[in-house]
Amino acid sequence: MFYDLNVPYSPDDPEVSATLDFLAELGYTTVALSQTISGKLPPSLTPPPLPPNPPKSLQLLTRLNLTLSDPAQNQRLASLTGSYDLVALRPTNEKALLNACTSLECDVISLDLSVRLPFYFKFKMLSAAISRGIRLEICYGPGVTGSGLDARRNLIGNATALIRATRGRGIIVSSEARKALGLRGPWDVINLSCVWGLSQERGKEAICEEARKVTALAKLKRTSWRGIIDVLHGGEKKHAESGQKQKNATQSTKAAPSETGAENLKRKASLSSEVVTEETEKPLSKREMKRRAKKARLEAGGDDAS
Repeated sequence: MFYDLNVPYSPDDPEVSATLDFLAELGYTTVALSQTISGKLPPSLTPPPLPPNPPKSLQLLTRLNLTLSDPAQNQRLASLTGSYDLVALRPTNEKALLNACTSLECDVISLDLSVRLPFYFKFKMLSAAISRGIRLEICYGPGVTGSGLDARRNLIGNATALIRATRGRGIIVSSEARKALGLRGPWDVINLSCVWGLSQERGKEAICEEARKVTALAKLKRTSWRGIIDVLHGGEKKHAESGQKQKNATQSTKAAPSETGAENLKRKASLSSEVVTEETEKPLSKREMKRRAKKARLEAGGDDAS
């Protein structure tokens, strides 16, 4: 199963159907359609409607990309997990990146590696995000399309620095391609990650296993309590059924008290009869047997004398 968790999407884009068909043809199974917002969050935010008639082999997810420059302006990130399948942050400075790695609630940290970043990647900061279950994303789309030599050079340098700072752990690779021309097949993406410094196994995990973990953890956050306890069934129907049964039993007891008393008397009589039969069937002791034998001999002697 191959994942592409960052495909820009707008409902009025005419090339969406062609992009999804090409992704299915390349062998991808799960695609996240992303919506990008910069600045402060609007009061009401809902994902756009999914495109009609997508390929049957594709599982479509909704994603929100939030460009983050001042973390104090965006305090409603936890409420977005109920609306979107994935929530990704794109920090633009070191302070925003530090807050995203240590305290902010998100699923993915997606950096724009096609530009020159004004900070360096630190292992302690990035490992804090990985330990919280957050994955770091590398998007190859801006570097393989016609964005210029500078964008390609920056992508290679920043991706190499990110992989070196994370020791190759917690990395996912997505396309961020706005057209089908910018997409690459899964094995081409693995070879491209080898150029950046990942091994072939880690490159395959970046578009398979690590991406699957992102979707699984995001789903667990939405359906469970703090991502720890998942309530499969609340038991409301069972409680209602037990309450109805108890109510029916109470009504039957009130309706027929005489029958209940008769049943109790019958039960006591049967118990007393069982006790009597047990006493009569009890075996005789040796003393009782001797006494009865002596009585029988005396009676026989009396008959002979008469």
